[in-house]
Amino acid sequence: MLACNCIEPQWPADELLMKYQYISDFFIALAYFSIPLELIYFVKKSAVFPYRWVLVQFGAFIVLCGATHLINLWTFSMHSRTVAIVMTTAKVLTAVVSCATALMLVHIIPDLLSVKTRELFLKNKAAELDREMGLIRTQEETGRHVRMLTHEIRSTLDRHTILKTTLVELGRTLALEECALWMPTRTGLELQLSYTLRQQNPVGYTVPMHLPVINQVFSSNRAVKISPNSPVARLRQLAGRHIPGEVVAVRVPLLHLSNFQINDWPELSTKRYALMVLMLPSDSARQWHVHELELVEVVADQVAVALSHAAILEESMRARDLLMEQNIALDLARREAETAIRARNDFLAVMNHEMRTPMHAIIALSSLLQETELTPEQRLMVETILRSSNLLATLVNDVLDLSRLEDGSLQLEIATFNLHSVFREVHNMIKPVASIKRLSVTLNIAADLPMYAIGDEKRLMQTILNVVGNAVKFSKEGSISITAFVAKSESLRDFQAPDFFPVQSDNHFYLRVQVKDSGSGINPQDIPKLFTKFAQTQTLATRNSGGSGLGLAICKRFVNLMEGHIWIESEGLGKGCTATFIVKLRFPERSNESKLPFGPKLQANHVQTNFPGLKVLVMDDNGVSRSVTKGLLAHLGCDVTAVSLIDESLHVISQEHKVVFMDVSMPGIDGYELAVRIHEKFTKRHERPALVALTGSIDKITKENCMRVGVDGVILKPVSVDKIRSVLSELLEHRVLFEAM
Repeated sequence: MLACNCIEPQWPADELLMKYQYISDFFIALAYFSIPLELIYFVKKSAVFPYRWVLVQFGAFIVLCGATHLINLWTFSMHSRTVAIVMTTAKVLTAVVSCATALMLVHIIPDLLSVKTRELFLKNKAAELDREMGLIRTQEETGRHVRMLTHEIRSTLDRHTILKTTLVELGRTLALEECALWMPTRTGLELQLSYTLRQQNPVGYTVPMHLPVINQVFSSNRAVKISPNSPVARLRQLAGRHIPGEVVAVRVPLLHLSNFQINDWPELSTKRYALMVLMLPSDSARQWHVHELELVEVVADQVAVALSHAAILEESMRARDLLMEQNIALDLARREAETAIRARNDFLAVMNHEMRTPMHAIIALSSLLQETELTPEQRLMVETILRSSNLLATLVNDVLDLSRLEDGSLQLEIATFNLHSVFREVHNMIKPVASIKRLSVTLNIAADLPMYAIGDEKRLMQTILNVVGNAVKFSKEGSISITAFVAKSESLRDFQAPDFFPVQSDNHFYLRVQVKDSGSGINPQDIPKLFTKFAQTQTLATRNSGGSGLGLAICKRFVNLMEGHIWIESEGLGKGCTATFIVKLRFPERSNESKLPFGPKLQANHVQTNFPGLKVLVMDDNGVSRSVTKGLLAHLGCDVTAVSLIDESLHVISQEHKVVFMDVSMPGIDGYELAVRIHEKFTKRHERPALVALTGSIDKITKENCMRVGVDGVILKPVSVDKIRSVLSELLEHRVLFEAM
């Protein structure tokens, strides 16, 4: 058999199938080449994709697969060895890359699964954030409702409006079926249904305070869910098979005020609570949410604050009303007191005038009678009448002074005066009285005591006279010493006087006067009573000496007006006593010392006993007083003309009249008019007579009125013949008379 070197013939190619394979390989290659481009675009645009190197492997695998199909296009026809090598290389690379990619996917798949897990985690987080945002929106809504409720509650301070507004706003905000407020009763043992939302309940219904459900709510500061069947929750009647809604209760602290004072904090008691009950609609699946309970708790606190403000306001308004009532009562009492004081002063003024008129007659006529020829027995009677009349006049003066001191109308008359002259005058006045009882009176004036001082001379002299007069009155024998000196700073507070605080300065000094006697003495326990008006000690000497008990009381008030202090010391009965007082006086200005008069009362060098032919005019509406004054002047040798009317006085007065005595305290008559018209009639001073006012009171107003109308002097009734004699002597010598007591 012959060997055959022929080649087996190839399968004839189907032109149509070949064409389809060729086209398919082309599009496969085109698709493979486009996929990496898309992956490159994805990687470039995605900044968060974590597996970029995996995409690079996929890109290489696809590119190689596409290259294989592309090279395969040349294998459909006769091809060279080069094409076969290229084809083989491409397939080998494709196989390597494919295996590497398959192995890498084994490691990537768990990571891809974890990415899915993270996606679910993120979805859960997003859902949780949505819930939190919903809660925040709910809280914001709750806060808005709280602010709205707070605004409504705080818009008034009326307790009833606050509580009713709270129920209405809570019912509208939370869509409640019912809302009620239980208030504690006055006894604190029960809760009373006081306010409801729907107003369908018997307000006034009470439940015991000791119920377990009430104790449960009161012991917590949070809103507590309670059973709809509890006594405080049975607010509505449920017909049929209705299921009641959930009920919560919360306590409302109440401010209890006790011992409320305007200038102090009130005492607070927070153990009293009200109970607020809130019910959701029945037959509903709705439940209480946490934010709703928080809203209820916040509103309960706001209601407590508003109620506390309302309680304070109510208490302050009650205090204000009480204060207004007290002010009205005080004002009424003040008006009544002022009316009583005016009535008393008017009464005293009238009584002063009416009492001084008969006293003027008694003293004047007694003094005239004393200068006649009398038997010893008659002279003793006349002297007794004079002493009694002078005592009565002193009592009237004391009563008037005390009245003016108590109502505050008495004011000090400050002027410059001779201080040494005051003491010498007191000594000269007391010495004759003391000599009758054979008492020696000594006056010691310290060398450093200023000659002149600024103060009330009259009140100072009256105080000294009262103190020295008491020493004379209660001493039967022995001596009385009067000592005056400037109180030094170390001796100002050497006694017990808690209400006396002297302050030293360069323009004033403190005068210390000490009166020591060897009289009957005083029990130490009676000393505090001495400065009380109408108070008298019960010793025999006191009862026999007489007195009204006003002297020292008036002295104490005078001394207080002069910013001083007075006190009395005694070791007991029969051991005498020492009266001491300190008053504040001012130093006079040195530039005016050379211009000072010798004293406010200008004494005549010698007192005339008679004034024969001196023409005097007396004007007084009271016939008795007019006749008495005329008799006194006639006794001194004067040529007296007495009239009762102003017009009559102006008709009879002439240049021959040297002195005019006129009563300026006549009821219903302006006693100062005569002085004014006399000045108009006699324009020249040397032609005008001296004008002397007769008055029952020498107060500041009387003096100012006398100075205003040009009166030359003032005499206080009653008047004795000696006083008239000294007044006329002073007028004729100095043409001026400051004051005659």
